[in-house]
Amino acid sequence: MAEVLLFHHAQGLTSGVRAFAETLREAGHTVHVPDLYEGQVFEDIEEGVANARRIGFGSIVERGRAVAEELPTALVYAGFSLGVLPAQSLAQTRAGAKGALLFHSCVPTSEFGDGWPQGVPVQIHGMEADEDFVDEGDLDAARALVESAPDVAELFLYPGKQHLFADNSLPSYEEHAATLLTRRVLEFLDGVE
Repeated sequence: MAEVLLFHHAQGLTSGVRAFAETLREAGHTVHVPDLYEGQVFEDIEEGVANARRIGFGSIVERGRAVAEELPTALVYAGFSLGVLPAQSLAQTRAGAKGALLFHSCVPTSEFGDGWPQGVPVQIHGMEADEDFVDEGDLDAARALVESAPDVAELFLYPGKQHLFADNSLPSYEEHAATLLTRRVLEFLDGVE
């Protein structure tokens, strides 16, 4: 079974993020879900993004790195939207990564080094008409990652335009897409060695 470090999105550590982690645990995986916001949860994404800006995106990544330092190196790093920043950074730079799961976001691999690490599997999940994912460059970054590492990288696009579609505590939740995402994630984790 895999050990996962899962980072929340800009609205904070919502009950939906906790529920997703619990689903992975019920399948036998160990899941760590740190609170990078120190207890703050925001009603809408705009408030959450404003909070992340106040903290600083670099500080969010560093908070994630500090959490990881307390854990083994053989981890799968996962993140929802904003949480992709520390997850992708750690997957690319911390030796021993077993994989990465990037939900609703992806940044160019050049942000964290010289490309995707050889042999580290990664799944990227987003909605094909999500303006945050498509118009902000995340889809382009995801496609570039898959092109540069076709043996380990997969991109899954879902019909729809919701951003945080896998968080069942938010109005943006899309049950069908979230169920499919969860199934693919569990298959991925079952394949981690």
